[in-house]
Amino acid sequence: MTRDSAATSVNTVLAELFAAAAHGCRDRSPLTQRLLNDAAEDLRLGGVTARIMAGSERDREGSVPGLRFAGAVHRLVLEGRAPELAKHYPSVGGQPHLPTLWEDALPALKAHADLLRYRIGATVVQTNEPGRSAPLYGGLMVAAQEAAKAANRHVPFCVRLLEVGASGGLNLRPHHVGYRLDDGTVLGDPDSLLVLDAEWTGRPPADLGHRLRVVGRAGCDLNPVDVSTEDGRLHLSSFVWADQLGRWNRLRDALDLAATDPVKVDRSAGPEWLAKQLARVERDVLTVVWHSVVWQYVSPADRAMGRAVLADAAAKATPTTPLALLVFEPRRADDTYRFELLLKLWPAGISLNLGYGEGHGTPFTWNVTPWE
Repeated sequence: MTRDSAATSVNTVLAELFAAAAHGCRDRSPLTQRLLNDAAEDLRLGGVTARIMAGSERDREGSVPGLRFAGAVHRLVLEGRAPELAKHYPSVGGQPHLPTLWEDALPALKAHADLLRYRIGATVVQTNEPGRSAPLYGGLMVAAQEAAKAANRHVPFCVRLLEVGASGGLNLRPHHVGYRLDDGTVLGDPDSLLVLDAEWTGRPPADLGHRLRVVGRAGCDLNPVDVSTEDGRLHLSSFVWADQLGRWNRLRDALDLAATDPVKVDRSAGPEWLAKQLARVERDVLTVVWHSVVWQYVSPADRAMGRAVLADAAAKATPTTPLALLVFEPRRADDTYRFELLLKLWPAGISLNLGYGEGHGTPFTWNVTPWE
């Protein structure tokens, strides 16, 4: 195989990943879908996208190279480096005109190819979607109350929340968020800077009149984002699909809330960090290990190590020092994936699938079944 044919082969594989990412945007972000489909075709032809993606041709599917490309392009727009392209981006006041999107994108791609290649190679997808706090909040209410029942307590446990893959830590303050239900009721903090429309079908199997008490929070990430900086805010903003203004505004509010309630995210691999955190046991506190839409980015070795760390801690849990695992992750269902909220409690031996929803957390359907 010649060098040119080898390059064509890897670009074809990468183009297929771009097309798959575009398919995932269908009906949700026409702008991102069109950008990625056009970029996929450009890859097949060996155009400027091939230059931009040089060094990333053999990236695995889980690293979502297409979304990293779309995020890097969006950041150009947010920084004011692509004025012609900006007119298509609602996040900066534009209006998409899909037939001319690629034509207007090409000058920016060519002018900033080296910068785009650097950013794509140096980053991972970090949506840190604050909408996931809605199912998380309901899951925490269930966990705190079920752990209390198992320990014959009349009052739900306080919670210590440990998040693996926390990114900018936007989901580490679920008790400071408001959650508006379809009847107008607002759970959590109705005066919060961030009030989410929970879009729940059904309700979590918990007494929602109780207050969620969070007494400790910590998070880790291999690439933590400092949301107190402009660079960190831009980084997270770039991964929001620019024509989803609801998500865009939600992120703005979540960043404003984070500024009033800072939580440090440690730079660390999950298993080592989790082992250190779980070595400290707090009496009369439910320790909750949590992660959301991060599992696909974790290496098989770290997955195995993380399971071992959790199993060791679970074996030591007692009714007065209970432990929970609460995760919101995609699981295969027939020929597709759906995002499910899963809960395990030790030593209670409870294992529940609490329901399912969209990847961004809303809408969500509460439908309790065994976690198998």
